[in-house]
Amino acid sequence: MLRLLIFFLITTSLFSSKVESLRWSNGISYLVFLEKNNLPTKKLYYDLDKDDQTLTEEIRSRTNYQVLKNTKNEVIQLLIPLNDELQIHIYKYKDNYFFEAIPIISHTKREAFVLKISHSPHYDIIKATGSKKLAQIFVENYKYSLNFKRDLKKGDTLVMMYDQKYRLGIPFSMPILKAAMIEMRGKKHYIYLNEDERYYNEKAHEIEGFLLARPVKNARISSYFTKKRFHPILKKYRAHLGVDYAARRGTPIVAAGNGRISFIGRNRGYGNLIKIRHADGYTTLYAHQKSFRKGMKKGKYVKKGQTIGYVGTTGLSTGPHLHFGLYKHGRAINPLRVVQVTTKKLKGKAKKSFLRLKENYNQSLNIHLTNNSHFIKEPKPSSICYFNGENIYE
Repeated sequence: MLRLLIFFLITTSLFSSKVESLRWSNGISYLVFLEKNNLPTKKLYYDLDKDDQTLTEEIRSRTNYQVLKNTKNEVIQLLIPLNDELQIHIYKYKDNYFFEAIPIISHTKREAFVLKISHSPHYDIIKATGSKKLAQIFVENYKYSLNFKRDLKKGDTLVMMYDQKYRLGIPFSMPILKAAMIEMRGKKHYIYLNEDERYYNEKAHEIEGFLLARPVKNARISSYFTKKRFHPILKKYRAHLGVDYAARRGTPIVAAGNGRISFIGRNRGYGNLIKIRHADGYTTLYAHQKSFRKGMKKGKYVKKGQTIGYVGTTGLSTGPHLHFGLYKHGRAINPLRVVQVTTKKLKGKAKKSFLRLKENYNQSLNIHLTNNSHFIKEPKPSSICYFNGENIYE
């Protein structure tokens, strides 16, 4: 009944309200954000349970969020995405504010474009689509196999096919490259995203392998990665953007890969925290540590397998464990799907399945090449009000 009343309250006040789409400022915390917007910190943070408090630590800088204000400039609603599937929803009813985690309502569109190289793939993709993310994804997946500076010529053809999520009428989250082709010196070079979420060339050889070590040796996994799970008892949505390794207090924690420490210090939700920036846009996160190994500091280069700290239960933690997170370009991904020892070649049934997928991809790519398809953006609604799974357009 409460939700129904709020729904009518918001829809009837839509024409006297203002919806803004803003970007989360770099370095600002959730608590500071509440204070700056005159929102009650006790109700919207300190009175929350530990899981909801932890959710607020997942807000990433430069995330697009929406705020609905009334004519008095008071916040009525807030939508703050945490990942591809879950978002924080803060709303006001009468004189009280409420906090909940709800699924993101989005849809995915398959898109593609063809272009002729005039400067470089990175520059030309950005010029054609306005997307730095697409340019970055393309270049990264070809950089180990092709030499653009040496072999690419002006007028060579490039085609990309990808899936793009849309939220509230605008592109949302990282696009997922499904297949691509670039022609160099008369030869076509393809890459394809397989069902195992890894990229392969036309010979079914994996394109890129990220070497990732287990951060706590012989530890038991106590909690797995999930972007959105509805808790059957709490009746709330939860995201767990990492893998928890349960181990005795003081067990050594090792760096999962070579990289440079980008953050080391105290974080309220994560406790003693280290972040390591790796090559190719990867970042690993090590939370709830008892203490850091001596000599660890921001900017220090560490090697894969090197001890960086020790298992503890600092921050919002109910027992000794390591919360291990893996991010690529700021997007959380499942570490257990990225652990590899080396790149692989598909064989047997896996190869047959890939070849069928490759044939379907090639048919689509050839259609776009024939039609010389170009990137088309979806129209953006003029004004949006969101409540409980409904999009309302003014």
